[in-house]
Amino acid sequence: MKNLKINAAQAISRIFGVLGAIGGGIHGIGEILQGNVKPENLFISSWATGPIALYFDGDPGLTVLPSMLIAGITTVVIASIIIIWSVRYLKNKKDGFILIVLAILLLLSGGGVGPPILTLIAGIAGLGIGAKYVWWNNILGENAKKIIAKAWPFIYTICLFNGIFLVIGHIVAAYFFAPVEGDTFSNSFLLSIPLLILSIITGIYFDLTKRDDQKAS
Repeated sequence: MKNLKINAAQAISRIFGVLGAIGGGIHGIGEILQGNVKPENLFISSWATGPIALYFDGDPGLTVLPSMLIAGITTVVIASIIIIWSVRYLKNKKDGFILIVLAILLLLSGGGVGPPILTLIAGIAGLGIGAKYVWWNNILGENAKKIIAKAWPFIYTICLFNGIFLVIGHIVAAYFFAPVEGDTFSNSFLLSIPLLILSIITGIYFDLTKRDDQKAS
């Protein structure tokens, strides 16, 4: 493991920051297409027409902004910032905190519910970039830590494929494989949360073990 340059906290926060932003941007596009109309209330359907509206209940979300057009443009801008931030600037704990703030803004602008949650969890993972993990390091023995660390690549891979299936797959399914069973993707989202949490926890021990190996070498 000492030869691997992967940082688990950074890998989780960067990839799921991007996936969350893509999902939020898709909501924003649907809102832009609805034009300069006033939302009926806080809760909205991001898509009013088309396969996404038909098979996924309009990709529900919420917005505090006064029109669907403004909500959509703002959402796309925030999603773009999140992608840039995730790819280029997630290098320490402070950057993870900023990603959490961006996730909240994505939620309030009109980025749906699922995408901001993915981005929020990505930001939480980002808080661990460069962390010492003193408490986590002290609660388990060396053998237990190594076993958990070895599980991270497998759990992260499952988490990654599920995230891609959730964010990209529902668009592909709606436009190319209709009719679509929406519950399949709802279940994928529900699965993504415990998978991400498990990936973060095992990733902590992956990073700890890698750090210890590097010190030993």
